[in-house]
Amino acid sequence: MLKGKAFKFGDSISTDHIIPGRYAHLRSNLPELAKHVLEDADATFASRVKKGDFVVAGSNFGLGSSREHAPLVMKMAGVSAVLAKSVARIFFRNAINLALPVLICDPDKINDGDELEIDLASGAIKGVTNGSKLTAGKIPAAMLKILDEGGLIPYIQKHGDFKL
Repeated sequence: MLKGKAFKFGDSISTDHIIPGRYAHLRSNLPELAKHVLEDADATFASRVKKGDFVVAGSNFGLGSSREHAPLVMKMAGVSAVLAKSVARIFFRNAINLALPVLICDPDKINDGDELEIDLASGAIKGVTNGSKLTAGKIPAAMLKILDEGGLIPYIQKHGDFKL
C-alpha cells in the first residue's frame, strides 16, 4: 500500500518539464538534478514533495525526448507513483524499468494536496481526503515483478534473464 499527498499537474507535462534541459549538465549529479524536478511546471514542487507523494496528471504525461533520468529524479525527489490519464510510451517503460509505478486512471476527482492510498496489485486508489474511489488499469504481473525488485536491472541481477 502506497500512501502520500497528490501534486496535481495538467496535460502534456513533457520530459523537459520534468528535468529542464538547462540542467542537462547535472546528469552526472542526480541528487542535484532532483532539486530541479518539475520546476518548469511548478517552481515549488521540489521543495514541497515528500517521500511517498504522488504526481497526478492529465493526458500525455512524459511526452517528448526519452530522458531516462526523468523518472529516476522524480523517484529520488520522493515521488512514489505517477497517476495520469495517459502517459507517453517511452516514459512509461523508463519509469517501470527504474521502479517508479505508473497508473493509468481518470484523476479528475483528485485535488492538489489530497491524501491518497494506492494498492498497486489491484489498482485501487482511495482518496483519503475526499472519500473518492478510483480504479487504475492493473499493472501486468511481469511489471509488478520488476517494481518489486526495485527495477529491471536489479530484477535481472537477481533472477537472470527475464522470465514471466
